[in-house]
Amino acid sequence: MPEFSLEAGTGRAYPSESNETCSALADEQRDPELQAQPDAQSEAKKSNTHPFWDFWGPVLFTVALYLGIRHYVAEARFIPSGSMLPGLQIQDRLLVEKLTYRRRSPRRGEIVVFHSPYAFDPVLKSNASPSGLRCALANLPLVGLIPGVGDVACDAYIKRVVAVAGDQVVVNPRGQVSVNGEAVPEPYVSNDCPLDEQGMSRCRTLNVTVPKGHVLVLGDNRRNSWDGRYWPGGPFLPEKEILGRAVWRFWPLNRTGSLGS
Repeated sequence: MPEFSLEAGTGRAYPSESNETCSALADEQRDPELQAQPDAQSEAKKSNTHPFWDFWGPVLFTVALYLGIRHYVAEARFIPSGSMLPGLQIQDRLLVEKLTYRRRSPRRGEIVVFHSPYAFDPVLKSNASPSGLRCALANLPLVGLIPGVGDVACDAYIKRVVAVAGDQVVVNPRGQVSVNGEAVPEPYVSNDCPLDEQGMSRCRTLNVTVPKGHVLVLGDNRRNSWDGRYWPGGPFLPEKEILGRAVWRFWPLNRTGSLGS
C-alpha cells in the first residue's frame, strides 16, 4: 500500500515516495560525484609525474633499447677501407649479428667484425686504453665524429676467418692459404700479392698453428690488408675480441643479399 506523510498543522495526508524511489534519486544525485572521483585520481597521478620524465623518459627508454639490441643482438656496420675487395666495397652497409658466437666458435670462411688490434695486441695496446664507456660513445652514430671522442682502440675491423683453433696454416708469398696441408679454395680472393722476378713478395708469409681460443683472419684483398700477417704481437685473433658475424649487405640496394661464407 502507498505510504503517506502528514503535513504538520493541516492534518492532510499526502502520498510519499517509496524508500526505493528516494534511494534511487539519492543515487542519481551522487553519480556525478562518483564518476568524477576516478578522473580526479588520474589527474592527481599525472600531476605527480615530473615534467622531466614526461619528455625524457621515452627518449631514454628508446636509447636504452637501441643500445641493448646493438650490444647483444645485431648492429649495422659500414666498410671503411678496401681490405675486403672485391666482395665488399667501400661504404657497403652490413648487418652484423651477435647471437651465433654465443653458442659456438667461428668457422672457416666466415666474415667477422672484431675489436681493433690496438685493443688486444700486446705490442700495440696502450697502457692508457680507453674505457668501455668511451668506446661505446665513440661508436654511436655521429658521436664518434666529435674531436677527442674517438680512439684507434675503439675501432672495429672486418676480415675473414681462414683458420681455427688447432689448424696448421701456411700463407705463401702470394697470400694463398693452405690448412692442414691442403690448399684452401678461395673464390672471393682475386687480389693476390704480386711476385717479383726472384719469386719474392712484399706480403708476409705465415707457417703457424692456431692456439685454442683463437682464429686466424685475413682480408680478401691480400695485397692490401692489414691483418694477422702484420700484427706485431702475433697473428692470432682471440675469439673473445670478436663482436659478431657479418651476414647481410643491405646497402647499396643493387647489391643487397646474404654474405654467405
